[in-house]
Amino acid sequence: METFDVIIVGGGPAGLSAAISAAKRGMRTCVIERGDYPGTKNVMGGVLYTWATDKVVPEFWLEAPLERPVIEQRYGILSGNEILSVAYRDPDWDHPPYNAHTVLRVKFDRWLAKQAESAGAMIITETVVHDLLYQGQEVVGVRTGRQEGDLGAKIVILAEGVNNFVAQKAGLAKPLNAENVAVVVKEIISLTPEKIEDRFCLETNQGATIELFGESTQGMLGTAFIYTNKDSISIGVGVLLHPLIHTKWTPHDLLEAFKAKLYVKRLLQGGETKEYLAHLIPEGGYNAMPRLYRQGVMVVGDTAMFVNAIHREGSNLAMTSGKIAGEVAAEAIHAGDVSEANLRHYEKRVRDSFIIKDLYKFRKTGNFFEENPHLLKLYPEIACNAMKVFFTANETPKKEVYKNMMKMTFKKRSRSELTKDIIHAWRAFQ
Repeated sequence: METFDVIIVGGGPAGLSAAISAAKRGMRTCVIERGDYPGTKNVMGGVLYTWATDKVVPEFWLEAPLERPVIEQRYGILSGNEILSVAYRDPDWDHPPYNAHTVLRVKFDRWLAKQAESAGAMIITETVVHDLLYQGQEVVGVRTGRQEGDLGAKIVILAEGVNNFVAQKAGLAKPLNAENVAVVVKEIISLTPEKIEDRFCLETNQGATIELFGESTQGMLGTAFIYTNKDSISIGVGVLLHPLIHTKWTPHDLLEAFKAKLYVKRLLQGGETKEYLAHLIPEGGYNAMPRLYRQGVMVVGDTAMFVNAIHREGSNLAMTSGKIAGEVAAEAIHAGDVSEANLRHYEKRVRDSFIIKDLYKFRKTGNFFEENPHLLKLYPEIACNAMKVFFTANETPKKEVYKNMMKMTFKKRSRSELTKDIIHAWRAFQ
C-alpha cells in the first residue's frame, strides 16, 4: 500500500491550501479529488478574498487566473420591481494588494492545484474516498475506489465539501439536514467587457458585486447575487433548503423569476447563458459545526460548516482553515505524535482565528430569520413604499410626507410588533 504523510480528501480551496501548507513543510502529501481535475465539481458565487489567499500563495494576483478586482459592493432589497440599495466603492481596491476578486472556480482551482503540485503535493483525480482505514482504533489511511488499492497516511484532512460522507463515517459529523444547507443555482452569462463596464459604471477591468434580498428569493431566507467577470456575469440565487421544500418554487424557477426583474433584466440584456450550475452550501454555522479533529484526522472548509453567510464569506474561511490544518499536520508528524490530544492544536488555532469568532458572533441569526419569515417579505415592501413617498415631489407638505410614511409603516406593522422585531434583531446579532 502506497503511504503518504498527509492525505487530503477534496481538491477545493480548503484542501489545496492544506496541501500547499503541508507540502511546503516537507510532508509527502496527496490530494484526492473526485472530479476530472480540481474545480470541475466545485461551485461558489465567485468572490475570492485577497488576505486569506495571499497567506497561502503570496502575491497570487500576479499570476492567478482572476476575473476582476472588486471595487464596488452593492446591497439591496427588492419588492416587486422596486429596489432600495446602498453601495460602497473604493478605487484603492483596484490596486495591489486589492480586497477581493471575482473568479471562476474551474480556472482558479486548477491553478491552485498546480501551486500544490509545485510545492510537492501529488494530486489524484477521478477517485472517490469511501472511508478511512483503521489499525485498531487508529486512522492509518483512506479506502478508495482505485484499482491500485487503498492509500496509507499518518494524518487525513477532510475537505470533502458540504457532502460530508467520510466525516460522518468517522464519527465527526452528523448527517446533513434541510435547516443547515442552502441550495444555490447559478448561471454564467456572456457579455462583452465594454457592456459590463458600461452597465456597472466601471473602468476597464474593474469589477462589482451585487447582493439582493427580499423578493429576489420570494421572501425566503437566502440571497441573490450578480458578479462581474472579464467577459461574463455570474448570477445566482441561494435559498435555505428547509423553506424551499415547503413552497412550490424550484431553484430553477427562483432564478428565472429573479432574472425577470426589471433591474436585473437590464443588466443581462443581450447576454447568452454559457453555463448552468447547482450546488449545496453549508449554512449551519457555529451551531452545526462537527467535531473538528480526532486521532489522525482534521476537518476543514465547508465540511466543517465554515461559511459566514451574513458577510458572504466562505473561500477565506476555507483557505485559512486548510492552511492551519496543514501546519498542524506537519508539526504533529515531525513530533511523532498524531494523537487526538496533539491534534487539538488545530481547533485551538481555528478558535483563536477570525473563523470561529465570526461564526460565534452570528450563531443566532439563522434561527432569528427562520422564526420570523415576515422579515424578508414585509420589511422590503415597507422600506420601498416609504422611499417612494419620500422621493415623490408634489404639493404635499413635507411634514405630511413624514406623517404618511409613519402611517404606512404602522399600517403594515404595529408599533409593538415593530419594537419586538427590533429587540429580537438586536439580540440575534449580539
